[in-house]
Amino acid sequence: MIHEIFPHKFDNHFVIVNDIAENDYVLQYNERALLLKVNGDGFELPQKKDLSSIVDTANSTFLFSLNGVHCFLIWSDTKVIHDRFVYKEISSLRVLKPQEVAWVGIVGFQLQNWYLENKFCGKCGSKTKEKPDERAIVCPDCGTLVFPKISPAIIVAILCKDKILLAHNSNFEEKRYSLVAGYADVGESLEETVMREVKEEVGLEVKNIRYYKSQPWAFSGSLMIGFIAEADDIQDICPDMVEITDASWFSRDNLPNHPPKVSIAGEMIDKFEKGELMSFS
Repeated sequence: MIHEIFPHKFDNHFVIVNDIAENDYVLQYNERALLLKVNGDGFELPQKKDLSSIVDTANSTFLFSLNGVHCFLIWSDTKVIHDRFVYKEISSLRVLKPQEVAWVGIVGFQLQNWYLENKFCGKCGSKTKEKPDERAIVCPDCGTLVFPKISPAIIVAILCKDKILLAHNSNFEEKRYSLVAGYADVGESLEETVMREVKEEVGLEVKNIRYYKSQPWAFSGSLMIGFIAEADDIQDICPDMVEITDASWFSRDNLPNHPPKVSIAGEMIDKFEKGELMSFS
């Protein structure tokens, strides 16, 4: 999956640091695109020494570290125009290589959006500040603290014997199918979310719900929690025709177009195709 970058190490531990070193990585975004340094057929994260003229005149925010090297968000609207650099649209980072560069760029974009969405206090309306000793935003007037918000969402592989239920979301490209997914609601356990979302979206009752694994999904600020469940195929499939426009049972040798393995959905479908998903029961 896209966040699995071993042997590279992504470390989101907050570090109190006053200055950006010459070899530190700098992340600069232009709307929904990340500035990257061209390296042959691949890409690298720019370092301060590559963009000193911008870095020295812009505000910055410590984000995280990659392989022990600090990464900073650069608050600058200056667009870099040079054949050594290119802006890559955020959605294209799903398949960009090397993967550790792509993952850092995606998480950095998530954090940038969080900072931008919290420039003013939601309680009293005052202008907020970055808290200097931790990753948080503080209101200097009423003291309200805001930490990064992560939305938990379930994603579930529904199995029946040697078949898997896949659904076409109204936002998908034509003939693309994936697993049923949805956000957890207030006062709801994850298992209850699985049952509710499946019932609402495709009209099925599920049983034998068990945990698979999780994946941070920075594109939407979500934490995807994967589950496997079972359903009886004599039940009528009833797509809600709002979010889900079609859903069907598929066998291993007849799978439709579906997400790649960079996502937890793609990994689970791939394991089903290989006959490995049942082993998690």
